[in-house]
Amino acid sequence: MALTGRAALLAALGSLPVGILEPSLTGLLAVNTPLALACALDYALAAPVSTLRLTRTGDTSVRLGEAADVHLTVTNPGTRPLRAALRDAWPPSAWQPDTEPSASRHTLRVPAGERRRLTTRLRPTRRGDRTADRVTIRSYGPLGLLARQGSHRVPWTVRVLPPFTSRKHLPSRLARLRELDGRTSVLTRGEGTEFDSLRDYVPGDDTRSIDWRATARRQEVAVRTWRPERDRHILICLDTGRTSAGRVGDAPRLDSAMDAALLLTALALRAGDRVDLLAHDRRPRAQVQARSTADTLPAFVNAMAGLEPELVETDARTLVSTILRTAPRRSLVVLLTSLDAAAIEEGLLPLLPRLTQRHTVVLASVADPHIADMAGNRGSVDAVYEAAAATQDRSQRRRTAEQLTRHGVHVVDATPDALPPALADAYLALKAAGRL
Repeated sequence: MALTGRAALLAALGSLPVGILEPSLTGLLAVNTPLALACALDYALAAPVSTLRLTRTGDTSVRLGEAADVHLTVTNPGTRPLRAALRDAWPPSAWQPDTEPSASRHTLRVPAGERRRLTTRLRPTRRGDRTADRVTIRSYGPLGLLARQGSHRVPWTVRVLPPFTSRKHLPSRLARLRELDGRTSVLTRGEGTEFDSLRDYVPGDDTRSIDWRATARRQEVAVRTWRPERDRHILICLDTGRTSAGRVGDAPRLDSAMDAALLLTALALRAGDRVDLLAHDRRPRAQVQARSTADTLPAFVNAMAGLEPELVETDARTLVSTILRTAPRRSLVVLLTSLDAAAIEEGLLPLLPRLTQRHTVVLASVADPHIADMAGNRGSVDAVYEAAAATQDRSQRRRTAEQLTRHGVHVVDATPDALPPALADAYLALKAAGRL
């Protein structure tokens, strides 16, 4: 039951003359008794809320930053028309700031025996599952004085997927991959390449590519062409420990790492390689293995949607053991983690020989662009101190990267916007060199 503003206004207007002209209990009763009777009648004529039937349809997944439409169908099986205000409640992160009141509240009229459909548009601000809360309905009578109020639970979940903003870099990297396929007789002469076909010799070809047996059979000079190795195994490892929770710009480091992982996955699948995913801190948080080419990228996106940084130190020993168990044969292992000196030197560095003797390892890290801005600041005492701190941080990251390089690890350290294409370029360079 809910008293409306109209009833309160009528009570105030009726009580004001009584209070001025003849302030007495009799006068108040004379004014408020008819109003109470009108409210009771209005309440009786309002459509009951408990008998309404509510169902949902609509989107079940959406990329972060995009809109999802969830439809709510309200069926009135009663004999009285429904005049109502409705609130479709969702978690706060399902809306952009300050948009929840206008997006979640609806007014509707449903004649007896009919139904109406409402649309709630969600614009989530975080990844993960967003589950609908209660639907609260306030049913008004014809006078609008007193309303029936009740709630229904109508389950629905919308999964918010990573945005994959780096997909804009995919066409240019695919063009480079096709270029690599077309001139690998020059670029990939070393061990670990695959023979593709024979073609006629043209001036400028490397004479080491001439196939003398084929030349003797054809009586024309033939050269071998090569293509990058295919069907190689790539294991992408996302560090979900405490360092991944640090925010760089408007997003956690984990989100930037996911974006880079998705671009690399899309590129590797088009190159004919197999890609698996492992998310780990103290234990595995998500794992995607042995999927078909068509299913791999959707499975990655779905697995990443529910990942959140854990405020614990990553167990490097367990991580390395899980990698070796997941990838028993030679693979490209891509570690998306932080270049934090303490975490690398105390955790990962002593265990690297176990990885590098079996696998090719790439470590990709998200750099903070604000550090570069701080390093160039001058003009005040505070700015000089900030510049000194930023320079020290950059030097420490550089020393850590050099230590990893000496252990045979390829290091990619770039800002959130630059990391996805830089990681894709590192993959293409390894492929061109026959290092996979």
